[in-house]
Amino acid sequence: MSSPREEREQLEHLMIGPYGVLAENTRGRLQPEEECVIRTCFQRDIDRITHSKAFRRLKHKTQVFLQPEGDHYRTRLTHTLEVTRLSRTVARALRLNEDLAEAIALGHDLGHTPFGHAGERALNKIYEGGFKHYEQSLRVVDILERDGRGLNLCYETRMGILNHTYGAPDDSREATTVRLCDRIAYINHDLDDSIRAGILTSEQVPEQIRQNCGSRNSERINAFMLDLVENSTEGVLKMSPRMQETFDFFHRFMYSDVYTNPVAKSEENKVEGILGRLYDYYAAHPEKLPEDFQPIVERDGRGRAACDYISGMTDGYAMEKYGELFIPFAWSVK
Repeated sequence: MSSPREEREQLEHLMIGPYGVLAENTRGRLQPEEECVIRTCFQRDIDRITHSKAFRRLKHKTQVFLQPEGDHYRTRLTHTLEVTRLSRTVARALRLNEDLAEAIALGHDLGHTPFGHAGERALNKIYEGGFKHYEQSLRVVDILERDGRGLNLCYETRMGILNHTYGAPDDSREATTVRLCDRIAYINHDLDDSIRAGILTSEQVPEQIRQNCGSRNSERINAFMLDLVENSTEGVLKMSPRMQETFDFFHRFMYSDVYTNPVAKSEENKVEGILGRLYDYYAAHPEKLPEDFQPIVERDGRGRAACDYISGMTDGYAMEKYGELFIPFAWSVK
């Protein structure tokens, strides 16, 4: 009698087309494990990521705007969930492996720093080994989670996470799907948040974007998604020339008018000072790091351990530790 996992693997032969990755064809895990009776290997990756501490911390990490006043701005977690849904939609439409796309999307930003890309730039400048969030995301799932044991994910999930920003020649189609959906998601929801924040008005959105994609967030996303699905053929994921031109213009517009906007970015110059002092402190006093970071100190050095610890902090926790270490507390004589 077949197990639920085996039945699912057989079903994948009908559901997944010639360019998708079958779970039974995975290149495996870093440490071999006995297969689950119920879940395919990629479904297990989804569960391991979703239940990880790094995933839970994403809800308190900045997406674009530092400490915005309001409950409706995106965080790194809501961004991740939006990318995941878009990736599953495209993967299903193109007959790719939805589970693999979901696993990559859920894990792609696990290595992001506090304070968004400002924190990433700061750590890249501070840490002598350099810092890239996509490399750190792989380090999180391979080493840092589960008290240094890592999540032991499948090769395809790990490489999709590592290469989600720039891609790689041997990317799976599922990894390419996540990379494109990540870009579609963030330019659209960052525009939505910038209008909500009053940085832009709807009327200031360029005519090319409004005419080709629509005036509402849902219209813009739907336009890109439909175009991507309709124009991806024979395993090549692509948009039409008109929509690709619009997407590239949209991307440039976001960098010129939102991502470098002085109002939105006015607080970012403080980030390097906060993370720099935290890094100097923990690199000089590695014994103050949590116990599960002590093996990293011994194996990879105190700088690497300090970088790992700080990059995992939420915005609030980084500020709390900064205040605890460097700001005098109130006291009174009784």
